[in-house]
Amino acid sequence: MHGYMASLAEYFERNAPKPKYFIGDRVFGHYNRIPFVGTVGNDRNKVGGDPNPEVTIHLDLPMKLTSGLTSFIIIKHKDIKQILEVYK
Repeated sequence: MHGYMASLAEYFERNAPKPKYFIGDRVFGHYNRIPFVGTVGNDRNKVGGDPNPEVTIHLDLPMKLTSGLTSFIIIKHKDIKQILEVYK
């Protein structure tokens, strides 16, 4: 043994991928050239550092795609921007 065993919390703090977006972050972008605004559900960054990580988005308004209406999409980090200020 190495004499020191890190806890799982310490291990994941050192080794787990760090998200760019967090649950509840407001974002906007284009999906199949359709503009959208929505809320981040999950940043699906993978262990090992995926060069094109994905984010799940819950849309404010449904989007009509060829397969019908959807209110949920999965999109690449590079295709969205975070809304930093909320206007009233």
